[in-house]
Amino acid sequence: MAEKPISGSYPQTRLRRPRRQRWSRRLMRETRLSVDDLIWPLFVCPGEQRQEPVASMPGVNRQSIDFLVEAVGEAVSLKIPAVALFPATPPELKTSECNEAVNPNNLVCQAVRAVKRAHGAKIGIICDVALDPYSSHGQDGLVRDDYVVNDETVEMLCRQAVVQAEAGCDVIAPSDMMDGRVGAIRAALDLAGFQGVQIMAYAAKYASAFYGPFRDAVGSAGNLGSGDKKTYQMDPANADEALREVALDIAEGADSVMVKPGLPYLDIVARVKQTFGVPTFAYQVSGEYAMLSAAAANGWLDRDAAILESLLALKRAGASGVLTYFARDAAKLLGSV
Repeated sequence: MAEKPISGSYPQTRLRRPRRQRWSRRLMRETRLSVDDLIWPLFVCPGEQRQEPVASMPGVNRQSIDFLVEAVGEAVSLKIPAVALFPATPPELKTSECNEAVNPNNLVCQAVRAVKRAHGAKIGIICDVALDPYSSHGQDGLVRDDYVVNDETVEMLCRQAVVQAEAGCDVIAPSDMMDGRVGAIRAALDLAGFQGVQIMAYAAKYASAFYGPFRDAVGSAGNLGSGDKKTYQMDPANADEALREVALDIAEGADSVMVKPGLPYLDIVARVKQTFGVPTFAYQVSGEYAMLSAAAANGWLDRDAAILESLLALKRAGASGVLTYFARDAAKLLGSV
């Protein structure tokens, strides 16, 4: 039934008009979210037939390589383009010098080889390059006199990147925030014959309060203790500095850049994409996942709707894609839309 207009005062332009029917809303939609936008972070642990729930991330498990291969197979079936692998290194292998990071047979390298054997080129593999999963102190780099040193750390990161590339990693993702590491890693990969391996730089990674559940997942929270990462990760108050960080990483050879965390930093995602026009990814981090999951579990949010809206917001801000622990759920939801 048509509404009766208010004589002499009704508007000529009615922005509600195209919203009335679903087909019209679809035609008018400015931002589209698809399975092509998803990267699924997965945690791998030692052993066989092993799954360990991450208490602070309901629905997320650390899993042994055999289960990991199955999970990646599910990602392939859902047409998720890539997975990002993170190791839960056994405590006895963590040292102050982080030697396990450059072991060609470490947990993540074993996982990469197993995934490649099972799934080949059907899905991309992204590997984190940083020392915190391997350090007894929980820091992303080598520590000298209570300070995370830059250049010695970069040398280790180069070696770490090469062993991961040798295992079959498609994309090296340095998350350490050391100065100059992208250029050094690019040179090391090229020298070792891995010119085709991409670098996705964690270019604007903030010293955020939203990483806690991730540190639980990889077992680094206890190692870090009361320490922090503020001498190398970015101050959450800074935005212009993010553009300097991104510009440097692009100049050093990054193929794509990342902003981390995601939703609390939508302004940074937008400014990076608008300024540089390069492939720009956002990481919807563990704290974001935990908040949405907890609210949904308490009946305070519609879980499915909140997942898709949060990811759509990152796309709307300019993200080329999103690393999200909701990737499997989102892919299923998008497939049913």
